[in-house]
Amino acid sequence: MAEHVCPVWVGHLLASPIRKWLQHPDKLLGPYLAPGALALDVGSAMGFFSLPMARRVGTGGKVVCVDLQPRMLEKLAGRARRAGLLERLELRACEAEDLGIDDLRGRVDLALAFAMVHESRSPDRLLGQIAASLKPTGRLFLAEPRGHVSAAAFQATLELSARQGLAVVEEPRVWRSRAALLTRPA
Repeated sequence: MAEHVCPVWVGHLLASPIRKWLQHPDKLLGPYLAPGALALDVGSAMGFFSLPMARRVGTGGKVVCVDLQPRMLEKLAGRARRAGLLERLELRACEAEDLGIDDLRGRVDLALAFAMVHESRSPDRLLGQIAASLKPTGRLFLAEPRGHVSAAAFQATLELSARQGLAVVEEPRVWRSRAALLTRPA
């Protein structure tokens, strides 16, 4: 999946508490996550979004965190353990061309792909796997950084999503990002 993977040292910057002032996970994802939900964080890195998602889904929910880099997942596990949230997370190392989430088919309430689709060698396959994991009422929160992804490139990603049966239902405002909430049309 990865051509240009975020280095582990950058993961420390991305998990910084200062980032919450600009991209607060609860404000961005809170409206879409309920207690007991099954969430999927694709490209979870060190868990900037994963840990707040775990708090939101509560003890009856689960957040499946998928990342290409085992070292990122190790760091996430440590952060989750210290926060008392490790039991709400399932950490999975994925392959470059396969997220390894076939067992989640039709089960995910909310999938998050934040600033990572542009790193994929095969965004169509990636989006197809995410779309297949969603419940009929499930949603995908997709965001890409404006500095790396042009408006045209983001539109191309939305078109790939549409080919996977997903439609934009909302365009959340995310600091320095292009974002969309997608779901299957009724």
